Amino acid sequence: MSSGNLPAKDRILDAANRLFYSEGIRAVSVDAIAAKADLTKKTLYYHFKSKDDLIAAYLASRDQPNLTLFKKWFDEADGELPDKIEAIFLNLAQSARHPKWKGCGFLRTAAELANMPGHPAMKVGAAHKKKFEAWLLGEFEERKIEEPHELARHIVLLMDGAFSTVLVHHDPEYILSAGRAVKSMVENVSR
Repeated sequence: MSSGNLPAKDRILDAANRLFYSEGIRAVSVDAIAAKADLTKKTLYYHFKSKDDLIAAYLASRDQPNLTLFKKWFDEADGELPDKIEAIFLNLAQSARHPKWKGCGFLRTAAELANMPGHPAMKVGAAHKKKFEAWLLGEFEERKIEEPHELARHIVLLMDGAFSTVLVHHDPEYILSAGRAVKSMVENVSR
């Protein structure tokens, strides 16, 4: 189905995803999103009462697909738990090599909204990061890993640090380094 055949709300979200991710939320106007969706601004505001609501919906639309992808990479990886966790980072590094890759949309949005902690998109982004951490925690608890909360939090910190560092240096090797560190940490508690 081409984007022109999608319902108006889906077309708006598709356009917002493309533009916000590639150019940033502050750089993209509501007019640009409406034009990209081939709709009027009035139609956009019928579905989203403000740009802030659209930004939050943009991130919400990325939440489950991203989490599902991380789980898929984990489940499809060969080996034991340390290999499966590292596989997430290996796949992220591969993704980071694509010319259109711009990093973590949640972190980039948070950086743009750092002075607006109550923004609805900040809440969506925080919830997404907590869901990822909770999923890791569940995997660790299921396997009776020592200090599962701390390990899950360390992995989130390494992942977000790797995302940020790759944006600065444009070098996916930082994600691979984070993946090796994560693998080592998980090996140490899996013994």
